[in-house]
Amino acid sequence: MRTVSVLGAGSWGTALSVHLGRLGHQVRLWARDRSLVDDMHTRRANPIYLPDVALPANVTVTHALTDAVRGADVIVLAIPSHGLRAVMHAAVASVPPHAVLVSAAKGLEGGTLLRMSEVIAQEAGPAHPVVVLSGPSFAAEVARQLPTAVLAASAHPTAMALVQGDFRGPSFRLYGSDDVVGVEIGGAMKNIIAIAAGVVEGLGLGHNALAALITRGLAELTRLACAAGGRRETLAGLSGLGDLVLTCTGDLSRNRRVGIELAAGRSLPEILAGMKMVAEGVRTTGAALALGARYGVELPIATQMSEVLDGRSDVRTALEALMLRRQRAEAEV
Repeated sequence: MRTVSVLGAGSWGTALSVHLGRLGHQVRLWARDRSLVDDMHTRRANPIYLPDVALPANVTVTHALTDAVRGADVIVLAIPSHGLRAVMHAAVASVPPHAVLVSAAKGLEGGTLLRMSEVIAQEAGPAHPVVVLSGPSFAAEVARQLPTAVLAASAHPTAMALVQGDFRGPSFRLYGSDDVVGVEIGGAMKNIIAIAAGVVEGLGLGHNALAALITRGLAELTRLACAAGGRRETLAGLSGLGDLVLTCTGDLSRNRRVGIELAAGRSLPEILAGMKMVAEGVRTTGAALALGARYGVELPIATQMSEVLDGRSDVRTALEALMLRRQRAEAEV
């Protein structure tokens, strides 16, 4: 059993803490919000994100970042993409030399266009191996011990095997991959496609439209991942197709919810103001388009979602623009 630090007490960080605590690890869960930490101490549950899931006795909650990471064998970063660098920068001085860092965030950093593992590596330095945790995994279902399969991806085989072994449980299975680029691009891009899926759902456009969107969305994220150095077969797996299907169809999907609300005529600021959790696709869209431009990759669905999110187009106009694009061979890149 190990000492595991989980940075970020949103739904995913809390669910991972509960899972790891059930496995017998000593878990320290860090939250930025002191009042949330106090509530979690009192209730032994996260009243905002997972109110019905009890924290195991071996999960402690802290507001002190240095206390959370000091002496940890594994540090899990479950921070939204826009806040990840700042938290890693603040924590790095207290990170033990032997610690394995696990990225549980999905997205691209605005401005730099870096993947989350790259952000972590920049701040932590080359001495710390980074493992990416990604795949179809709603936090609430992991916390309820429903069967889940994800990927542990890393360029460091020993660290990857450690995470596979330490995180594995009766209802949580981890496959390994060395295609970090493909895994992370898939995990970031699927959130954009999920917003579009919510629009399809909200407009009542039917199953034909949704199936077409998911399939062409998979082609879109595969093109970008391969251009960035990922492997095509990775995107046909858990972190590509698997995560895409879940996020585009599941009622627990935050990004899909954004699309549904956009289809109902609500403005993006109004939608985001009413959400407790971060919809990563909103922030990722602009970065993905910039990355596509860097590699010369066309991203038609992301382009239309950007038009809608930025208020330059409405959902029906965006849909029409996609349907009236030049027809081509399916395998055309």
